[in-house]
Parts: sequence; C-alpha cells; structure tokens
Amino acid sequence: MLQVGLSLPGSPGGAAGGFPGAERDGGEDTGTGREEFGSSPVTIVVTSEADSWDTDASSCPGCGQFVDWDRMPDPQRPAQIPRDILSKPQKELKKLAREGCWATSHALRARLYHQLIQQVSCRLITPDALVYRDVASRLFGKPGGSSHPLPEFLEGCPMPTYCLNPEGVTALRKILICVGNLFPDITYSPILPSLVALLLHYSEDEAQCFESISRLLASNAPHTSYIDQSFLAHQASCMTFGDLANKHCPAAHKLIASASENIFEVYSEWLSWLFHDLPFAYAIRVLDVFLLEGQKVLYRIALALLKQFRLSGSSAEPEGTDIKADLQAFVQNIAEHVTVDKLLERAFGIRLFSRKEIWLLQMANRKALMERGITMVQSRQPFHLAVDMQNFSSSIVTTQEMRLVWSWIPERFSLFPPLLLFSTSQDGCSLQRFYTCCEGYEPTVLLIKTTEGEVCGAFLSSDWSERKKSGATSAFFGTGECFVFTVRPEAERYEWVFIKQPELAKAVPRSRQRSPSPCPDSRPGSCPGSPSSSPSSSPSRLAVPTPHRKGRLSPFLAVRHFLLPSKTASMFMSGSREGIVIGGGGGQALSLDADLLWGHTEHCETFDNPPLCQEDFKVQLLEVWGFQSA
Repeated sequence: MLQVGLSLPGSPGGAAGGFPGAERDGGEDTGTGREEFGSSPVTIVVTSEADSWDTDASSCPGCGQFVDWDRMPDPQRPAQIPRDILSKPQKELKKLAREGCWATSHALRARLYHQLIQQVSCRLITPDALVYRDVASRLFGKPGGSSHPLPEFLEGCPMPTYCLNPEGVTALRKILICVGNLFPDITYSPILPSLVALLLHYSEDEAQCFESISRLLASNAPHTSYIDQSFLAHQASCMTFGDLANKHCPAAHKLIASASENIFEVYSEWLSWLFHDLPFAYAIRVLDVFLLEGQKVLYRIALALLKQFRLSGSSAEPEGTDIKADLQAFVQNIAEHVTVDKLLERAFGIRLFSRKEIWLLQMANRKALMERGITMVQSRQPFHLAVDMQNFSSSIVTTQEMRLVWSWIPERFSLFPPLLLFSTSQDGCSLQRFYTCCEGYEPTVLLIKTTEGEVCGAFLSSDWSERKKSGATSAFFGTGECFVFTVRPEAERYEWVFIKQPELAKAVPRSRQRSPSPCPDSRPGSCPGSPSSSPSSSPSRLAVPTPHRKGRLSPFLAVRHFLLPSKTASMFMSGSREGIVIGGGGGQALSLDADLLWGHTEHCETFDNPPLCQEDFKVQLLEVWGFQSA
C-alpha cells in the first residue's frame, strides 16, 4: 500500500472518499483554515515496496476524498435541479449559478466545474492530467524522502485550506509544485493557492484538479483573464478595482481616502477579500459564478463587499483606525452582516461597463505601470509621497484639498506627481498662453477660484491640441473619464452620466468595431475603421491621440465604443479662440471667455451637474495641473 504524507503538526487523519450519497448530514461550516507559504521547502515522504509510484495509485474514486467532512457546510437547501442542467445554454447556467442552484448538491457542482473548465478556450499546448501524472511520478514517486521547494512566486503568499483534510493539503502543495515546473513564466500569482484549494474539494483526484487549473492559467479567450500571473498584471487589476471603486462606491472610497494615506494599499487586497478572507460557503459561491463569467464578476462582488462595509458602519470613525485591517475583519465575519445570496444579489445589481471596456482600462493601467517602471514585486508609492505633499504649493487649493481631488482621478495617473502647467498669477490671463502651456499634456486638472472664494474645476482626459482637428469649427472631444467637481464650499464630483447608468449606453456591436489591438502606426486615424480616419466622422467621436507613442490602445470610455441616445450626452470638452467649454447638452458645466476672466456654470446633460458655483462668476485665479512622467 502507498502512503503519501506531508508532516503537518497536529493533523489527524482525514476521512477520504467520494461525496457520501447525494447529500450528507454534517456539521457547521468552519472553512477558515489558513496557512502562510514560507521560503522553506516542502518535504513529501512516499513509502512503498514498489520501485515506482503513480499519483493515482492511492486515490479513492469519486470526488470528496480531499475533504474534511466535519468542516464542510451542508448543501443550502433540498436540491431542485433541472435534469438537463448540464446541457443548459450559457445564459441560463449563469442565472442558475447566481441563484445558488449549484450549492444544492456537492456532486452537481463537481460535474459542472469539470464541464465548464473543459469548455474554456486555452492554448493548443496545455498540460493535462496525463502530463501531471508523469511529472508527479518523477518528482514524488521515489520511495523514501524527497524535498521539493514551492515555486518562488508563492513565497509569502497566503494559503487558505478551507475544508481540506491533511491529504488534501498535501495534494494542494504537490499541484502547486507541478504548476511551478510546467508554467515557468508565472512570476506572481497570490490567488493561485486559493483557487487550487477550492477546486480540490470537487476534483476526482490531483490530476483532474491540476488539469482544471492549467486550463484556467492557459486561457486565451479575448479580453478575458482568469488568473493574474505576474506582478504587473496583478497590480494593474488592483488599480482597475480602485478605479471602479472610485466610480461605483463613492461613499466607501471617501471613507477609505480619509482614513488611509495610501488608498491603493487598501485596494490591493481586493482579491484576498474574495479568495482568502471570505469563509468557504461564500468563496465557493464566488467560484461558481467566476468560472462562468470571468474576472468581471470578481470586480462586482468585491464592490458589493465594499458597499456593505460602508453600510455596516464598521469604520464610522475613520480617524485613527486601521481601515485595511477593519475591511479584512469585516470580510472574514461577513456572515454576521449579509447572507451570500443577498451579497451576490447586490453584486449583480452594480451596473458595470462591458468586459471589453474594463479590459481596456486594465491595459491602460498596465501601460502606466510599465512607464513608471513598476513591473517587479515592489511597493507602490503612497499618495503623499507620489504627490510630494510637503513641497506641493497651489494658490487655489490646500494640500488636503488637492489630496481629495487626487483621490478622484484614475489610478494610472495618480502614479505620477502633479506638475503646474499654467497659472493666471504667473502666465497672465491669456487663452492662447493657456493652450500653449497645456498642449502635449494628457490628462489635465483645471482649478478655478472665483472672486467669491468658491473653488471648482474639472478633470480633462484629452490633450487640448485635440481641438485643432475640427478646424475653424468648435467641436467637443474627450472621453468618459472626464468629470467636473466642486471643492469649496462643498466637495463633490460629477461624472459622465453613463458611469451611473451604463445600460443607457449600449456597446457598439462587434460587427461595427475593430479589435482594440495596438496599431502598427501610432498616427491618429491610422487604424483601419478608426472614426478619426474618415473626414466625415463626427468630431465628438474622435479618439484621444498620444503623439510618438506606438502600440496605442483605444482609450477607456471612448465615445466611439458606445451607441449613445444623443450627442448631447458626450460633450466633454471644447476649445476655440473665443473660449473653452466643459460639459454640454442643455447647458454648459463650465465655460470661460478668451480673457479667462469671466465664466458661467449651469446644469448640463453630459455630467448631470448642478451649477458648480455662482452661475455667472469672475475668475480670481486659474491653474492647470498636468502629470509629470517618469
């Protein structure tokens, strides 16, 4: 008889075998087992009278052999499962998964996991169960002791064991070692151990679990990534979550910004909330929908957790609190605040943009990290260091007010310190001078102080040189990342109306758009099918150019990606010799004359904002801030 063991202090032998019957009567869910990977090697001892060992030789048939049934939660309710569920179309499967149908049967979930993962589009050469058996036999098949270190990319990574028995923990480590051998390009993947552990609960044997995780790692579906495999990709996804939290959870974002100098450090834990801190009964429901819907669903659920955290009042007094630790404790004790069904219901009530649009944002964040040189494991500079608050000086806003404005801007730009481009106190009240100083910078922040002491402004996503494309005609340009704001007397931000109501702006059908792959030629309009390549294209649908940058992706929230109900909903910014206008449709959010002395503000359809200050105002000071590249 073969025995494969891993020395675990205080680990009694676990029950092995398939799922007992259709269901089981058992104890409560205590699936909170957590370990930490260290740098020491894992010693796996194999004792056998035979000369060779095969990974399946000691495996019990059927799923559940790696589960500690005393810790495994019972199915949620009596199973009422359609007989033909395995043949249901994708849309209906999504509905059933969201409603928790799979949670009614351990055996059903195991079958569905296997089927769904087999349908994942992946690279032609992807290691499978046979490859695992061969590699595991070579690594662990010799009688006696053999020491194999865990992959370097897992050093210090958390390892939830959930409801795994000691045999399951051993299998988890063996699979991770084999992944390290067969996927040498992985350099950073903190959620990999959690996903392997969850899949092991519903795998027939180690080989099947390995093949499942291999297919997720090797997925090549467009605009889809299941598992980040580098520090760069992981950081980009954390920045993307920060951007989405900024837009969809403004109250929670404000709380975090007031309690933490480094907002990104808090948001960088978002995947750990889902695949480390959530108890098993919640984490496995996350996996149910993740396998069907991809990474977008993870953003939804993490945003729902953030909203619930704010509603629970867990950190009602932000001053002096450790917001990061509070969030972790909240997620670990989520059952005290909301059921898993209600959490998922709220998550799918959050209206996000399309998977492709989120992918574009992630790629933009990735590019910014590369430009900043953040590609290997290292810490992001906290906000106050990136902005150098001690040396920051503005004639309009205080350090704390600038910090608030900075917390509103997209993550990828907050990597770079602000740079004063134009100031009426230094450069005079000249619109031509304004254009000269600001052209070539993208994006910019406009700050205005009125003679009444009110302070307002705008975040403008596009280069002011874009105005020249429309010739003598004044036309709007920019993207949906533009927003207007007030600082004094009240601080408030007003974003593009479709941020809050994305369902009103349908995505352009694929038949009418090109893939947002990098253009071989960086000249604006050089991509076939680009709206700016046609003289008759609507000026409001112009792309945002970046001169001398090759491999430019289509901008995040570019107007041309959407079928908008009216052009008045996408009037972001416009400039001419007569003045500048920000926001349009039924009014103008901000307008300034050619002398930069007089302005006007009113409600507009693009941002759905109230007047930002006294409707007709006189400018006391005006500043434009850009972002200093590395």
